[in-house]
Amino acid sequence: MSNLLKTLFTWWNGATPGIHFTIARRARLVGKDEYGNRYYEAKDDRDSYDKNRRRRWVIFNGYAEASKVPPDWHGWLHYTFDEPPTEIPLPRKAWEKEHRPNLSGTIYAYRPKGSLARGGERQRATGDYEAWTPE
Repeated sequence: MSNLLKTLFTWWNGATPGIHFTIARRARLVGKDEYGNRYYEAKDDRDSYDKNRRRRWVIFNGYAEASKVPPDWHGWLHYTFDEPPTEIPLPRKAWEKEHRPNLSGTIYAYRPKGSLARGGERQRATGDYEAWTPE
């Protein structure tokens, strides 16, 4: 029941019914990424911003966060690549790391030692630090 209410009244927890209706009528599914996001392209250029260019969408799996879009799909969404990664995958270099969404503000965010979110405890200063005292 709560998922239905989220779908009806919030846009940040997934697509609204209006978007589902529009996509069902006007777009075709192009592919899905490893995070469960679905990518669509318009069937024609009627509601496109540029003539002869079809509009493209992403429907996020869960919370709508742009950093959840991998680089290959980002390039396709922004017309850097004509073909989607399902047809022509983006070549990976040996030194490239896997894509990770931005975790800032979540419980999985990096919290270094001494961070208030980690208890505020830090190592004692060693001999290279001398505290300032007013004269």
